[in-house]
Amino acid sequence: MSEKASFRSSGGVRGWFGRQPWYIRGVVVLLAAVAAYLLPYVGDVPLIGPQIVTEGIDWPSALFNMSYYVLLALGLNVVVGYAGLLDLGYVGFFAVGAYGTALLTSPDSILYEDTGWKWLMAVPAALVLTMIAGVILGWPTLRLRGDYLAIVTLGFAEIIRIVATSTTTLRGDRGFASIPHPPGSWGGEPIFGVTDAIPYFWLGLTVIILVILGVRNLDRSRVGRSWLAIREDEEAAEVMGVRTFKYKLWAFAIGAFIGGLGGVLFAGEQSFINSQTFVLQFSILVLAGVVMGGSGNMAGAILGGVLISYIPDRLRGLSFGDTDLYEYRFAIFGAAIILIMVLRPQGLIPSRRRAMELKDREKEVAPQ
Repeated sequence: MSEKASFRSSGGVRGWFGRQPWYIRGVVVLLAAVAAYLLPYVGDVPLIGPQIVTEGIDWPSALFNMSYYVLLALGLNVVVGYAGLLDLGYVGFFAVGAYGTALLTSPDSILYEDTGWKWLMAVPAALVLTMIAGVILGWPTLRLRGDYLAIVTLGFAEIIRIVATSTTTLRGDRGFASIPHPPGSWGGEPIFGVTDAIPYFWLGLTVIILVILGVRNLDRSRVGRSWLAIREDEEAAEVMGVRTFKYKLWAFAIGAFIGGLGGVLFAGEQSFINSQTFVLQFSILVLAGVVMGGSGNMAGAILGGVLISYIPDRLRGLSFGDTDLYEYRFAIFGAAIILIMVLRPQGLIPSRRRAMELKDREKEVAPQ
């Protein structure tokens, strides 16, 4: 039985969804998208809403935080989940996107007198810069594998942070202020202001949907099949004629592009960035989200991105006796990751192939 047929005949929600006609699946996806756009108003739902919304941070801002974490998880999933490349420095691409936007738009930038661009004009330039950074990182390093590649990407992220901290051009801890917000107005008032984060969440959600459509098409194309072959056995893929270096470089560039999108949205909403925003811990957190949600599966990456943002924000303002739970957010998050990895090592929503691989391994090690 083929993998696709096995998926369609399997039980559970995904099995049911796969057996439905295309128009039923389309209606379900449309309803899910509408529900996602209505999330800012979930607090108005009796009984359920107050248990979900955050207390220490306003709920729309928490939703926007989730949106750029989801973008980062989707981008890293391309690199780690699809192509099988261990990247520990993904925050570097997030930083390049944010700093690219700041350099072109902030009055604090040395380029401002020559450019002085609005946010929307700076987006394509910042994304191109991020993709170039991905190619520059990937070109000399993608011949490495495993731990060696991970160490190189880790060094890339640290180089970005140190350059941002120590150079006068990137202003270190002083950072860049007055980065313009996205354009648009309604009734004479700006849509993207400083008091209401709902439009930022809707913008982030729209970008996420577009990224999902693009990555899904790539996964089902020749590029996606090449990534799968490289992830399973790079040497065998190369012998079979797959241009492994080319497609690994593609994965790095596309992952960098999506990470840069997150940085652009973050800079446009915050209107301020500095070097302390882009620490190594950020990369590790996003990688943990991808693995926890289900590496190689977009739904798993989305869930992982939501959890790594929602859990700390939900703990804000909560206390257990005299103990502020937010102070122990990383301990609680770490315990949750350990529990998930012990009980469900393939992730919360694993890819079909990954789940079948783990089942086969269980059969191999089971006592006869």
